[in-house]
Amino acid sequence: MKLEENKYFKAVVKDAWPYTLGAVLLALLNITLFISNGSPWGVTTPFLYWATWIYKAFGGQVENWVYFNNPAHLKAINLSFLTHGGSLMNIGIIFGAFIASLAASQFKIRKIKSIRQVIVAISGGLLMGYGTRIAFGCNIGAFFSGVASFSLHGWVYTIFIFVGAWIGSKLLVKFFM
Repeated sequence: MKLEENKYFKAVVKDAWPYTLGAVLLALLNITLFISNGSPWGVTTPFLYWATWIYKAFGGQVENWVYFNNPAHLKAINLSFLTHGGSLMNIGIIFGAFIASLAASQFKIRKIKSIRQVIVAISGGLLMGYGTRIAFGCNIGAFFSGVASFSLHGWVYTIFIFVGAWIGSKLLVKFFM
């Protein structure tokens, strides 16, 4: 029997998991992470540190920037890529998502259709990056961890993410469908 035909392999790797199971696992992992790290789960702040480490490698000075007046941020940029826990988690997320998409036969490399698509993708990425800094994180740090921590910013983020998704879907339909 081939591995792909094994019912356990199909249930765990190939097929989608029930939403309830995913929610329970995410909640348990978030609690475990909060207990072990002393802070909620965040994804985008380590990306900021990656850019800062690259900038510093080229001789840039960031220690006097207002953002790094926070002792936690200043401490983090003095670590390295492989010693910062958030960076290691992000690498794990990227690698795990890649492996999961391969295992589920969902990995596809798509052809770039036009320069407009590239410009929109880059613009959207820059806007999302800017938004994560002013919103105290992305949908993980600001929403998932923010709401779970009963933080006001998590609830404000929740309202505006729905507004932004509605506006974004209208623009997508208008300009790209």
